[in-house]
Amino acid sequence: MENELTSLLLRLGARPEHTPAMRWIIITVAVILLFYICGIICHKIIIPLVGTVTKKTNNSWDDILLNNSVIKNCCNLVPAVIVTALMPFILNDGSTLYTFMMKVCWVYITVVGIKLVCSILSALYILSNNSEKTRNHTLKGVFQMLKIAAICIGAIIIMSTLIDRDPVKILAGLGASAAVLMLVFKDSIMGLVAGVQLSANDMLRPGDWIVMTKYGADGFVIDVSLTTVKIQNWDKTIITVPPYALVSESFQNWRGMFDSGGRRVKRSIFIDINSIRFCNKEEVCELAQKGFVDENYSGQRVNLTIFRNYLEDYLRGRSDVHPEMFMLVRQLQPTAQGVPLELYFFYNGTAWAEYEHFQAEIFEYVYAILPEFALRSFQAPSGNDFNNSTGRIPRHLF
Repeated sequence: MENELTSLLLRLGARPEHTPAMRWIIITVAVILLFYICGIICHKIIIPLVGTVTKKTNNSWDDILLNNSVIKNCCNLVPAVIVTALMPFILNDGSTLYTFMMKVCWVYITVVGIKLVCSILSALYILSNNSEKTRNHTLKGVFQMLKIAAICIGAIIIMSTLIDRDPVKILAGLGASAAVLMLVFKDSIMGLVAGVQLSANDMLRPGDWIVMTKYGADGFVIDVSLTTVKIQNWDKTIITVPPYALVSESFQNWRGMFDSGGRRVKRSIFIDINSIRFCNKEEVCELAQKGFVDENYSGQRVNLTIFRNYLEDYLRGRSDVHPEMFMLVRQLQPTAQGVPLELYFFYNGTAWAEYEHFQAEIFEYVYAILPEFALRSFQAPSGNDFNNSTGRIPRHLF
């Protein structure tokens, strides 16, 4: 090519002693123009064209994978590769300037290549979040680790380019300082291992409600990254927990409750043991007239037994009690506060506010219906109870 250009210049009347300089100027200008034209074609034509084509397709993956960041980094590579390939035509191979310019070009190509890899990994992460199969897996830490690996490899390539050393030898040299690297990247490595375990065992997903009392965490997981797990508490504060803490320590995940569609109610009322007694026939008939017991009731005529059976029938008849989950009204070990009567059942829903209203409504009804069975709930006596008793202390003695 150089000989042909020299012959052309001579035929055009150029002097032989001027042809090297003229040839260099022409080639340099041509390379610069080619670099500029390639940049215009890539940014003004190719990027808008790719965007238009991807928007017209019915698939969403091409919009994500071929986003502006990926296409721009690809376009930034093309002019640099062209200049690198044509550099021998501009400068002499053995010159210092040629060596310097080639190093600059290779460093630029490496940097843009790293940015391209990172943008592709970001697009793949978005695709994984949109996929039903991988949406519930905590893959953000894995993609972050891949980005770090790509940056480290690129840094080694740049270093080897600048000092004219083999990258393998640089890696071998870094192997001697592995202990220092392990110390520097300790959190990242532990976070990656913990992220893989959390994802493989399906222990944690963004959006899960978890409780970790040790860290003061009680809320929804909003982000799982390589080094931190962000949890938004109910008071809107943000708690950050290292991922390996979720693997090495215990935490409570409420996802199973949401998936089941039912929320457990487990509360007790304390019955005054002195109010438990047998019911006579007239009292059973009166309870039957009110619909609290079957008129042909043949069980033990103890008011607490009738009350327990009534509560079970009452809970089964409610539409907001989950019909397919366990339900029981049982008596626990008597205490100094009386006989605990525990209601164990599930609300047919998971919303917190509705659950609390439902639970309160149930126990308000239970407390209100107790006197109908001649039962009393236990309550520690207060000053008002002593004042209303017949044996109260006269006021003039205080």
